[in-house]
Amino acid sequence: MSDTVDPRLRRAGRGAQSNAAGRYERHGRVFEEDGWDVAPEETALRTQVSTETPRRMITYNRSPDLPFDRSINPYRGCEHGCIYCFARPSHAWLGLSAGLDFETRLVARPEAPEVLAKELSSKRYSPETIAIGTNTDPYQPIEKAHGIMRDCLQVLSEFNHPVGIVTKGTLIERDIDILSDMAARGLVRVGLSVTTLDAGLSRKMEPRAPSPKRRLQVMERLSQAGISVRIMTSPIVPAINDHEIEALLQAGKDAGAEAASWVMLRLPLEVSPLFKEWLETHFPDRAARVMGLVRGMHGGKEYDPEWGRRMRGEGAHAEMIAARFRVAARRLGLDRRLPPLRRDLFRVPGRAEQLDLF
Repeated sequence: MSDTVDPRLRRAGRGAQSNAAGRYERHGRVFEEDGWDVAPEETALRTQVSTETPRRMITYNRSPDLPFDRSINPYRGCEHGCIYCFARPSHAWLGLSAGLDFETRLVARPEAPEVLAKELSSKRYSPETIAIGTNTDPYQPIEKAHGIMRDCLQVLSEFNHPVGIVTKGTLIERDIDILSDMAARGLVRVGLSVTTLDAGLSRKMEPRAPSPKRRLQVMERLSQAGISVRIMTSPIVPAINDHEIEALLQAGKDAGAEAASWVMLRLPLEVSPLFKEWLETHFPDRAARVMGLVRGMHGGKEYDPEWGRRMRGEGAHAEMIAARFRVAARRLGLDRRLPPLRRDLFRVPGRAEQLDLF
């Protein structure tokens, strides 16, 4: 793959190995040496954050594979740098690469809370659970400086609006005050993604995400605060972390998880070549085997986008993984369906409600 990043820059703590031009770019870009030395203080590949004002915050979907029909994203791109992230191709819409750009050139949306409040105030709006963290992590490191997720949560709390959060970030602990209050009203549920219990493997796959041990500690703290937590053992990567399914579920149960879920590795668009580069770098001895198993679960392709198959795969290996998860989850009591979050409490702050006649 062609690269647009100075090869002299240190890339430690980054997931992608390259930075090919986005798929909508008319021309590829290749770095060329200009003869100038790189100053010592500039030898690390730094994270850059720009801002944008969104026209709207709520994005709707009609996918039968997803348990929600709407979501919001306080940020574009994600510094966690998870190599398997299926959201990487979304950076192409910004004219950026799904590779290193996705994890180093981030976009914050500081006016997101105001835009969200305006959408929720519409007389045509009908409440359903809003998902946050389904594309990029709302508690990635830049949230500490920007605080956009906390402000969005405050808006949702004021509207008594149900929300489901997915994260790997420990910064969610900062918002336990808001989350516990919402949980008491039946308005929030959190999914903690724990992909492996192996800190070394996690550092390779998810270089700037908190360690597995730390994520389990977060799960325990949320649970103790009365917040419903689910462990998400996603993605399951054949021949990399699939042997950990039972141990992951047990760790989640011990940390207070009430339910569990899983998704198979997905390699849409630019994610596939990026993941294969990563495999050749970190697991050259089993790269061919991993990709062979992946293709075996997607009808000979590296990814099948068809509904009903894209999240789970098919074939003998996929069925075996599904069966192991099902058995372990049932044994631990993590296979139960949690009650729906409340929608009946939704109110627009300051708007007079029509009184009942009787």
